[in-house]
Amino acid sequence: MYSFLRQQIYSKMQLNSEKFTEYLIELETKVAFQEQTIEDLNQAMIAQQFMLDKLQNQVRQLAEKLQGMQPSNVASRSEETPPPHY
Repeated sequence: MYSFLRQQIYSKMQLNSEKFTEYLIELETKVAFQEQTIEDLNQAMIAQQFMLDKLQNQVRQLAEKLQGMQPSNVASRSEETPPPHY
């Protein structure tokens, strides 16, 4: 990939300096946009990780609450005796 870019740059350098300057500005602009995109993606990833940590904590707390709950006083259907008319 770099050899391809190098060839493009060398071919542009052989043109006049005005064209080379335009090409260089174009490359710098692309790099600036790429840097901004990378930073935006990084911030999105940080926010998603924060949300994931928060959700994992909530699930852990709910699991602990469920384990700590007292069993219900109502018997399950299988434990219930049938009504007298059966």
